[in-house]
Parts: sequence; structure tokens; C-alpha cells
Amino acid sequence: MKHFSYTLILFFSIIIIQAQNNFAQYVNPMIGTGGHGHTFPGATVPFGMVQLSPDTRIDGSWDGCSGYHHDDVLLYGFSHTHLSGTGCSDFGDILLFPTSAKVNASDLGQRKFSSTFKHDNEEASAGYYAVEMDNGVKAQLTATTRVGFHQYTFPKSEFAYLILDLELRDKVINSEAKIESNTKVIGYRQSEAWAKNQTVMYDMEFSEPFIEAYNVDGPVLNDRTITGNKVRVCFKFKLPASSMLKVKVALSPTTTGGAEKNMASECSHWDFDKVKMQAETSWDKALSKIEIKTKDIVQLNTFYTALYHCMIQPNIAMDVDGMYRGRDNKIHKAVGFTYYSVFSLWDTFRAEHPLFSIIDQKRTSDFINTFLAQYEQGGRLPVWELASNETDCMIGYHSVSVISDAMIKGIKGFDYQKAFEACKHSAMLDHFGLKHYKANGYISSEFEAESVSKTLEYAYDDWCIAQMAEFLKKPNEYSYFIRRSQSWKNLFDPLSGFMRAKKNGNWISPFEPREVNLHYTEGNAWQYSFFVPQDIPGLISRIGGTEKFGKQLDLLFNSNSATTGREQADITGLIGQYAHGNEPSHHMAYLYNYTNENHKTAKYVNTILNSLYSPSPDGLSGNEDCGQMSAWYVLSAMGFYSVTPGSIRYDIGTPLFDTVKINLENGKQFVLQANRKNPEHIYIAGMRLNAKPHFQFSFTQNNIMNGDVLEFDMQGAPVNAISNNKFVRPSSTISKLLEVIPVPLVVSEQSTFKDSLRIMIQTPLNAYYTKCKVGQRPTSYLPYKKPFYIFSDEIIYAFAKDKMQSSDTVQAKFKQRLNNWKIKLASTYAPQYSAGGDDAMIDGISGTENWRNGNWQGYQGKDIEALIDLGREQLINTISTGFLQDSKSWILYPSEVSYYTSTDGVNFDLHSKLNLQVNALQDETQMKRIVSDNKSVKTRYIKIAAKHFGPLPEGHEGKGGQSWLF
Repeated sequence: MKHFSYTLILFFSIIIIQAQNNFAQYVNPMIGTGGHGHTFPGATVPFGMVQLSPDTRIDGSWDGCSGYHHDDVLLYGFSHTHLSGTGCSDFGDILLFPTSAKVNASDLGQRKFSSTFKHDNEEASAGYYAVEMDNGVKAQLTATTRVGFHQYTFPKSEFAYLILDLELRDKVINSEAKIESNTKVIGYRQSEAWAKNQTVMYDMEFSEPFIEAYNVDGPVLNDRTITGNKVRVCFKFKLPASSMLKVKVALSPTTTGGAEKNMASECSHWDFDKVKMQAETSWDKALSKIEIKTKDIVQLNTFYTALYHCMIQPNIAMDVDGMYRGRDNKIHKAVGFTYYSVFSLWDTFRAEHPLFSIIDQKRTSDFINTFLAQYEQGGRLPVWELASNETDCMIGYHSVSVISDAMIKGIKGFDYQKAFEACKHSAMLDHFGLKHYKANGYISSEFEAESVSKTLEYAYDDWCIAQMAEFLKKPNEYSYFIRRSQSWKNLFDPLSGFMRAKKNGNWISPFEPREVNLHYTEGNAWQYSFFVPQDIPGLISRIGGTEKFGKQLDLLFNSNSATTGREQADITGLIGQYAHGNEPSHHMAYLYNYTNENHKTAKYVNTILNSLYSPSPDGLSGNEDCGQMSAWYVLSAMGFYSVTPGSIRYDIGTPLFDTVKINLENGKQFVLQANRKNPEHIYIAGMRLNAKPHFQFSFTQNNIMNGDVLEFDMQGAPVNAISNNKFVRPSSTISKLLEVIPVPLVVSEQSTFKDSLRIMIQTPLNAYYTKCKVGQRPTSYLPYKKPFYIFSDEIIYAFAKDKMQSSDTVQAKFKQRLNNWKIKLASTYAPQYSAGGDDAMIDGISGTENWRNGNWQGYQGKDIEALIDLGREQLINTISTGFLQDSKSWILYPSEVSYYTSTDGVNFDLHSKLNLQVNALQDETQMKRIVSDNKSVKTRYIKIAAKHFGPLPEGHEGKGGQSWLF
């Protein structure tokens, strides 16, 4: 990322600027279109169905997820749907490309149409985008909620051509273009990408009649319907004197009739400027919810663009008459609410939805009613919903966070009881590690990948459900979920101070907190060990007290920024091991409020605000993620943050602006006023709430809704307000009677053994255990006194106990090896894919299709060679080795496997050589056992040689990258 000069900021700070009325003028949609921001610059209105924007990337690459990247110079056209800042690609529906050059039918089949362009010839503002392409066509775009409006000015020419492309980027299941007249085309596009089944209906109308229409097969006449998965049609126009062609495209998730209704309701005329003005007005009204006073135009641009990005998604996903396509792919009608889509909940529960709980409560209740409709139609609440499809991307069930936050804050408009039942249902399912989480109090890595992150995020979500249960006066449910919310304790290692992965009852070793591996979601132990927002005082206690907790935070922000293990593109915006470019870190700077050095919250929040955000294409330090990156900025720049969504509390940081006025839906105004002599005064020396001294580094939703006034007295030097006993530090809200104790460790040298294995159980409390054969269940437990031995396959069950209660029960499974083979590897496997060590190939433990659970050895860009010593000569017939393929994760079968035998370990004979036909573009995850020829031979040594596939081929998303061999 880039650090921008403060000289530039000071240059723009000559006069005091008050944002008034025309808030949209400060929006720069180009922010985030470069670097790894993944935003788009095109035209849309707040939460609109249409995002009409240029497409410069059609390959679905990571930095092209929005369809546009500022580094590009080639433009393929303008499509009507785009994702803002996501890490996966989708949308790009109904693309149009204008040109004055003759387009041949053969050009359509090979997509031989595009134009270079220059950024100097682009213009982007709230609700408007324009570019003059190097082919001479000037394109101007604007939008209503459901209609995209194009205005093309062609160079002086007799004819103009407009190409409709329904095949762009995603895998098209089916599509249609029906020529209704020489000014109207209707149809649909059904595609598969991130969303497995997305349907977009459209009504496209031209201001001028076309004189000819043709596809790759030749002319297309009126009343002709073209269908298939490669539909492209070129329309030829005889230009009027103005050389201008206008095109309107209305979208619908339901039917072409729905699209026609949307067109008639929102854009029945051809006045482009009128629609553009309406779009700007709608943005101005939306942005006026927050008024700021600042001395810096750069801050105005950054703030209002951030607020703009917060309001792009979720998207309205129903027709003007309330009809929508539900989770069951059937058409429904929304009664009493607006149906939305695109819920990036793993990201947005942290800041964007808490922001909406302040400035957009009606829309918040609509979001929740959408969740409940999807629960009724699809059987569970959304996780990462896209176009009424559940992508199951990311982890947790963070719909419950949004619902809990709204309920606790008193937001009305949805059924509290139904919402609570839906939340309980999501929490009681068995998928994604939940079965083991419920049974054992945590997820062990052999059962589920990303086990640490999933345990921590499930625990937080369970706390949210507990808050709802308490609010609704359901004591039994409260007790159950508040206990589950403490599951993080089972993965907290008090010796290291980190959240660590366990396998088979014990910590996975060796442990490196900087390592990015399969135990954490897009992060490492540093970036997840502070994720206990539901009980920060409890975490502080486990770490060893306030002072030690503060030192651990110091290490977080001051450690070397290098990570080890797997390459993870999302880990960006690093300050030490704090990674602002990805969401798990977002609350961490505010944790200093819980230490004796609360001034460091101001220090780091101010650093992030001023060094990791700027009004430039690469002005975001990571993916925008549907508004979360920007919501962090909006809240933090105002001076506070929601560290624990699901509570009414907001933690105070440092106000960036002199005055902030939040205009509420109830007609009141919440005001934050910073009294300072210069911008360098970032530390809070004192506060007043409604003119009375305020002694907490927090305030509540009630203060906001009441229209209170919060004043800050700012100074340049740090103030240790809490350590001077001026301010109150928060304490845990979990009753001692409901506190849980961690499970014990079951410690052994390995999980497989030849003759016997020594077992220890470790806990500072009393421990109880029992041994069971596979298939048996424990019936009674013995007090643990000292280490013991096992001599056959056993499952050890153990729990800890104090005077009041018992922990969850941990289990560890041990397998007796039926051989005494030894193995020597000539190749080095990746540390994060070790499968338990060098003996993994011969330990009798097999991997599954879920390779992320850690039972496969992985090698990238290299062959595998292994030598197995059977211990003695013996007669063998066949040799086999198991391999995995998951091409989407770059894991491919070997291209060749050879087996050799030897009696002395020096001289080897080829037993079998097998060549594989590897389909590197096969999407399904598969396992295959490569079996040698049936050939009897005496041998003591077996050598296995497997050749990796090599670089990923043309057509693969990772073309040119080195494949993995598992």
C-alpha cells in the first residue's frame, strides 16, 4: 500500500469547509478501483438493483472481482450489475458495447470487440459515469433503482453499432434475446459463478430504431428469439444528426414482465439529464444523514466516498410491485418490507450494519425481514447470500449478529420471536464443524478446516443469541447460549497467550503465531487471538491481567509485519501483525480502552485513518467488502466504533472532525463536538455528555437516539485517563455461576504407535478420564492421577472439574499401527500441509475430500519421492498411493506415478509406471488411489515417485501458477 504525503493534505487545508447540502459533490467513485480495493466506478443509486459500470476484466481474476481495475486500459463494454469490493467474482450481467466501426458476424463469435481508453477521459461522480473511448464513442451512464440509462455519442458516421453480450465472464446456463421490435429487446440471463443459479430478466429499449440485427449465424429478424449460452447480438443504427443513441435497460429478478413494469415506473421518458439529476439528488439525500465540519477537503472526499460505498450494497432485489425471486427459486411477494440481496455478513456485521442501526433503521428491519424470508424458503438464515443463493462463503452465522444488534437497540418492524427461533435454528445445525463444536465445546482441526476461527466466531454469534434470549425473557436459552459463547476458552493457550488449533485433544505443534495456515480464516493467530468481543474482560483475565493484555496489544502493533506459511492476498494494511485490510483486525485498536493506556486507541485509530485511507484509486488498504472497510472509516472518523455488535455500547476512539451531526430518522440529531487548537490534537483530555462530565470511553445507542451532545476536549499529548482513575473500565457481564472452564489436554507423542503409548492429561484443575474401544461410549470415569499407557486402539475421553462445575468432554483417538515401516522423504512438504509429519504416508490415517482438515501432505511445484522400508523382505503384489484433486484450489493429480522395489535399498527395479490424463479444469474435488500393476515380487524397500502436473494451464483462473500435489 502507499503512504500519502501530509504536504498534500495541508495544501488543501487552507480554509474551513462545512459540508452542506451538496454532499454528493465530495464523492469520488474512483477510490478503491486500484490496488486491492475491488470497487467499481460506475453509476448506481443508494442500494440500487442496477450498478451500471465499465468492464475492463472478463476473466474473474481476484483484482478484477468488480469487473474494473484502474490499472487496465482496455474496455469491453458496460454491464448492469457489479459487486463492490468482494474477494470473489460474480455479476456483470447484460453487457453493451458501442462502436462506429463495422462489426462482422464472425467478430461476435470470437468477442473481437473492445476499445482502449485513458483515465484522463473518464469522469465519475455519485450516480454518473462517463468515458470517451479511443474508438471515438463517448459513453455516459446513469441509473435509477432498477434501470440503467446509457447515452452514447458517436463520431461523425453514417452508422453506429451496439453489441449485446449475454455471455460475459460467468458460466452461462442459458440466456435469451427476444427481438420484440426495432426499438425493444427483452430476455434473460441465467448464470453460474459464485451464485450457483442467478437469473436476471431485462427489458432493453433504444431511442432510435435499429436497421439491422445479427448474431454469429447471420441476420436476426423481428419476433425472433435467440437462446443459448453464447448469445451475442449486434444492432446496427442509422445515426441521427445528433450522432447520439440512448439505451435504457430495466432489470428484474422475476420475469420480463417485471422488467417492463420497472421501466414504466422508473424511466418512461428519454431525458438522460433528468435521470442523472435524480440520481445525484438521491445520493445527496442519503449522504445528508451525516454532516461533518472539517478543515480538510481530502477528508471530505474520503469520508463521503466511504459513506457512499456503505450504501451501494446490499441491493434492492424486488420489482416495483414487490415481487422477488426467493431462496427456493420461486417467485414471492414482499408484503410490508423491501427484499434485498448481497449480504457479505462475515464482513459487514462488524461495522456496516451497526452504522445502519444508527442512520437507517427502517432499512435494517427490511434486511432482517429478508433474512427471515430466506430462512422460511431455504431452511436457514443467510451466511453470505448473493442473488437469493447461499454461497456458504466465509464462516459463522452472522445474520444473528445483525438481528441481535437490532433487537437490543429496539429497532422495530420485524417479528422478534420468529427471528429468535431462526437464530437458534442456525446455531443448532450440524454442518461446518457445528456438530463437533456443540459436542466438545470447540472444533478440533481433524474434523474441520479453519477450526480456530470457526470456534471463535460461533462463540460470538452464540453470545448474540444469548442477548436475544435475555431480552425476550428466556432464561434456559440464555443459560445454554451464554455457556456456548465461552467456547473460545477451549482454544486459548495461557502459556503462549494465543488462540491455537488442537488436534486429537492436544495443541498442534510447532506453533508460530505469524503462520497463515488452515486453522485460521484469512489470517493467523495474531489476527484472531483478540476476537472475543463478547467478553473482553474475560479474555484479559485469561491472558493474565490488564497490564499483560496491554503488552500483548503492543506486540501486535509493533511486531515484524512479515507472515509465514500460506500466501494470503487478503492480509494487507499491516501495522505490525494488525492487518487492517482484512476484517478480523478491525476492532483491535479499540481494545486499548480496556487497558491502562487508553490513549493508544487514539494513537492507532488516528494512524489508520490517515495512512490507510486516501482519496485515490489505491486509497483502500484491502477489499472494500461491500462497505465494511468504508464503514470502519465512517464510524472511526466520527470518533467511535461498535466493538461488540449485539450490545448498545459504542467505544470511543478519537474524533477526526471538529463537528459531526447525525440526522436521525426520529427527527433528532446526535452531535459530536471536538474542541482542539490544531489537527495534531488527537488525544482526549476530557468529555462532557449534555454538558455534564463523562467518565467512560463509551456511550450507548440511547445517547444517540435521544439526540445527545458529546463534547471532547482534545490535546496533543497522550492522556492516561483510565490509569489516573478518572474513567471507568468495562467489566465482564457474564455471571460467575454461568462461567465455563476449559477442557483438559490429552497429551501424547503421536496419535499412532507400534506397541504402547504414554498418555498424560493436563489441566490446572481435577481431571477425570476413561478409555473406550472404537464404537463404544463412555459409561464411567476415573480420577486422573498420573500418566498411563495404552496398548491397542483406544479413544480417551476426559474432562476437567472444579468445585462448582465440569468442562466439556474432550476426546482423543489413538491407533495402533500394524506395521513397523519407516519412511524417508526426498521431497519437502509445505509446513502448513504436513498431515502430522514425515510418517503421514504410512501411519494408516487417510485424508478425505475435505483436504482443509489437515490430513493431507502438500507439495507445491515439485515432485514427490519417498522411500519406504518395510522392515524385512516380503512378497507384494500391488502398491498404491492416494492423491487428491481440487483444481479450484490449484491441487491436481500427478501426471505420472512410478513404483520401484529393492531388496537392499540401493539397487531398484521399476515395478510399475502409470501415466495419468489429468483434467486440470475439472471443478469437482476428487480422490484417486493410484494402483500399480499386479506383479508379485519380493522386496524390502519401495520407492514412490510422483511427478507434479506443472504450471496451471490456459483456462484456469491461476494460469501460470505452480500447481500443488497432495
